[in-house]
Amino acid sequence: MDIKLTQFSHGAGCGCKISPAVLETMLHSEQAKAIFPSLLVGNESKDDAAVYDLGDGTCIVSTTDFFMPIVDDPFLFGSIASVNAISDVYAMGGEPLMAIAILGWPINKIPAEVAREVLEGSRDVCKKAGIPLAGGHSIDCPEPVFGLAVTGKVRKEHLKQNNQAKAGSKLYLTKSLGIGIVTTAQKKGIVKEQHLNKAVESMLTLNSFGAVLGKLPYVNALTDVTGFGLLGHLSEVCEGSNLSADIEFGKVPTFDFLDDYIQQKSMPGGTQRNWDSYGHKVSPITDAQRVILADPQTSGGLLVSVDAEKAGEFESLAKENGLNVQAFGQLVTKSPYVVKVN
Repeated sequence: MDIKLTQFSHGAGCGCKISPAVLETMLHSEQAKAIFPSLLVGNESKDDAAVYDLGDGTCIVSTTDFFMPIVDDPFLFGSIASVNAISDVYAMGGEPLMAIAILGWPINKIPAEVAREVLEGSRDVCKKAGIPLAGGHSIDCPEPVFGLAVTGKVRKEHLKQNNQAKAGSKLYLTKSLGIGIVTTAQKKGIVKEQHLNKAVESMLTLNSFGAVLGKLPYVNALTDVTGFGLLGHLSEVCEGSNLSADIEFGKVPTFDFLDDYIQQKSMPGGTQRNWDSYGHKVSPITDAQRVILADPQTSGGLLVSVDAEKAGEFESLAKENGLNVQAFGQLVTKSPYVVKVN
């Protein structure tokens, strides 16, 4: 039986995420806020994971992430969803400890054996991350859904947040943009195999470099780029830190084969939802720039804010860890636009 998982879902990967504006409405509460002094990171800063101080210098990092199929192959789907979920721990500067699976499956449409392959992909990634897939929960669901709840740890002094950036810092991104464009091309049946393979390779790459960055005092803010696109997650860094960003579009890392797919209008619906949520915060840009900078990423790279005087040291360390990066912008004092694109 030839099962193409992406044909069973209305969205794909982190492109399924609810837009930033709608999410803000959902999270709004009229209830008096309960105070938990040991909760160092909660909803307020729109960060990647919750962080709880155990009081002995160690913090627990807790996160969850799940979505509908981004690729047709079930093993790859489970693998990518797992890399994506574990990334949130790395994005706090932490190390993962264990994972719990979240599975929704249309049991009358897709055989259980296919779901087993999804779980096998997840086990494989968890093994590579050095953690157990320790359990989980499953439901009968109209569309296939998979992800993880991940628990991690971080020393309190190594915790990285998305709202502690400093003016003058250099901005780096550890993976190329364009995942949403490529995976939409796959869903439309127009993707070239070598391009899909590059996107899959990127999505399967663990962001374990984040655990290294947690130990570096000159990394002043850290997050990962997923469903809100680069502009969305960069805006969260800027607004949380009361700063703005100037970026050079030509230096933003992107796949070098996107133009043809953009010409064929291979853009996920999440791109427009993203832009509708935060486009007013961004300086005027071209349609082509918008399509790339607001493109929802699945298992995207780390967005790193680095003290300017340590930029060279950071770039050398990244290279030692197999990453070729260059600064694509810098953080500046607050200006009329949250992000200015040059």
